[in-house]
Amino acid sequence: MNVTIKDVAKAAGVSVATVSRVLNNSSAVSDETAAAVNETIKQMGYSPNFLGRNLRKRETKNILVILPSTEQTFYSKIIRGIQDAAVPDYDVLLCTSYSDLQTEMRLLEMLFNRTVDAAVLLGTQLSAEALNDLNKKYHIALCCERSEGARLLTVTIDNKQAAYDAVSAFLKKGKRKIGLVTTSGQTVALSSADREEGYTRALEEYGVKKNEQYIFRCSYEYTDGKKALTYFMSLPEPPEAVFCISDLLAVGVIRQAREEGIEIGSELQVCGFDNISLTEMYIPGITTVSQPCYEMGRTVITKLIENMQADSVKNSDTVILPHELIVRDSALI
Repeated sequence: MNVTIKDVAKAAGVSVATVSRVLNNSSAVSDETAAAVNETIKQMGYSPNFLGRNLRKRETKNILVILPSTEQTFYSKIIRGIQDAAVPDYDVLLCTSYSDLQTEMRLLEMLFNRTVDAAVLLGTQLSAEALNDLNKKYHIALCCERSEGARLLTVTIDNKQAAYDAVSAFLKKGKRKIGLVTTSGQTVALSSADREEGYTRALEEYGVKKNEQYIFRCSYEYTDGKKALTYFMSLPEPPEAVFCISDLLAVGVIRQAREEGIEIGSELQVCGFDNISLTEMYIPGITTVSQPCYEMGRTVITKLIENMQADSVKNSDTVILPHELIVRDSALI
């Protein structure tokens, strides 16, 4: 038979409230009584139902984090920042939606049925309207990706400005034929669209007409970076430089260029985005835009917990953290 808290109280000769206070480490119980109750708990093999207790208190001390995929390695630093900010007060549950709306909604059931206290989305298929409705009822936040029109806590970088800075660096060095490798179709995240907008603005400000032939749209796959380079080299006037909206795409471009005997850094310059660990280890080292991933993770959890503990209106601000252009051998810009 399952031992209940009432059984423990009866065996220890105390009230149920006293046993509860001991379980919660309350100072209202004498050391002698606490020792006796703990000994009884040990002898009877009692295991408290913390989930049931937390649900009655309307908290579980769990935060759900939904990743759109496990293929983007820069998520690891964000997750570490999230966990460092959450522990020891909260446990973090990591799940993957694979950028599928139905899967995302199924995972959010944990928020709706109070299995978790809050949720952080590192990318979402939900509309801004749906996010705003959720934010009225639950504690929810976005990290990395923003949603146009969504009024909820969001921690990200200025992707438009970051792309503008990278492409402007090419232009300042006299490059005018600049390729863009970006995503298309259902794989387009708002950050990708923002980076293309930054690319476009940089060209316009330097008086360079945007050439659709210099834009290759694909997925985030490394192999698509290789395909992009093959396509660019088939043009009558190939690009002098290529800006990729992710580092994995940049690695693909560089790998294919080297296979075709193109000298990276002199004949062709390449810039990626995210500053994953591979960009520093790769030969040549890859110029890239660095996101403060760890700090994004820490910031979103810190502010989300503040919202959960606040008595007044929730913080629904968009927090923009600084980015940095890291120059390496693939593009000495």
